[in-house]
Amino acid sequence: MIGLGIESTAHTFSCAIIEKKNGNGKILSDVRKIYRPAEGEGIHPREASRHHIENSHTVLSDCLSEAKVKITDLDIISYAAGPGLGPCLRVGAVVARSLSSYYKIPIYPVNHAIGHIELGKLLTGATNPLVLLVSGGHTMLLAFLNKQWRVFGETLDITLGQLLDQFGRSIGFASPCGKNIEELANTSSKYVTLPYSVKGNDVSFSGLLSATKSIIKKSKADACFSLQETAFAMISETVERALSFTGKKELMVVGGVAANKRLSEMLKDVCDRHKSKFFVVPLKYAGDCGSQIAWTGILESQVKKGAPLKNTFVTQSWRLDSVKIDY
Repeated sequence: MIGLGIESTAHTFSCAIIEKKNGNGKILSDVRKIYRPAEGEGIHPREASRHHIENSHTVLSDCLSEAKVKITDLDIISYAAGPGLGPCLRVGAVVARSLSSYYKIPIYPVNHAIGHIELGKLLTGATNPLVLLVSGGHTMLLAFLNKQWRVFGETLDITLGQLLDQFGRSIGFASPCGKNIEELANTSSKYVTLPYSVKGNDVSFSGLLSATKSIIKKSKADACFSLQETAFAMISETVERALSFTGKKELMVVGGVAANKRLSEMLKDVCDRHKSKFFVVPLKYAGDCGSQIAWTGILESQVKKGAPLKNTFVTQSWRLDSVKIDY
């Protein structure tokens, strides 16, 4: 089976093709174009959607060419139906519907967050993990039970990715800011005390963001270092508690912030204490990409027929713990 996945939830427009043989998935191509806002600014949904429209044909063409596949070779088409930015989601949906309608190829709306998890499992080999999903749109601790992902902790306000992006923009970086903050943090080892807010097994980052902005004038490097150490310690505490509660012997980290090496160091220490295996999605596929959507669509096609075009949809708020998983 050969599937095309289309990702357009936020700043990235991506098309990917995955081939499934004997139960294994192989990524044949994954092409992306990323909308880059001006320094100090965040994603503007209208401008990002315009970027996606202008680049969609090139990304699709390059994706097919790289995979050496024709559209008529595709068995299914999947697109990210949510959660995400409305104008951006609609671009991917329109491309998917157009191809599905013209070429009579089954179409599958996919939950973007579940895409992160399923691709992570494919690439890491994790089988039954506690999942830490950390990105611009999500900060969640999840475990699978009775055909649904169950939430064992999440952010009460902004996500970890938003924390890094909003702070990064305040010191002049352009979104996404995580890589720049990590590089600057690596130049300091001076910790400045900041608010630490864990409530039950949930976290709150808004107070940490405000407090860190107040120490920028003294040293940007110290601020970045202290921000990372505090936020990642909060996440590590909730992960350790969730591992104890669930008894899971695997931890898998997915999402754009999974690329941060300091976060991985702290989480690996937690896993070592609990004799749990540590998995982190490969850097190339940590952020948003079409492969997440393509692979999840292929999995869904095992138990579902494609959706009628009139039933295809996009929704900005689509929680992954509301999705029944039968495959």
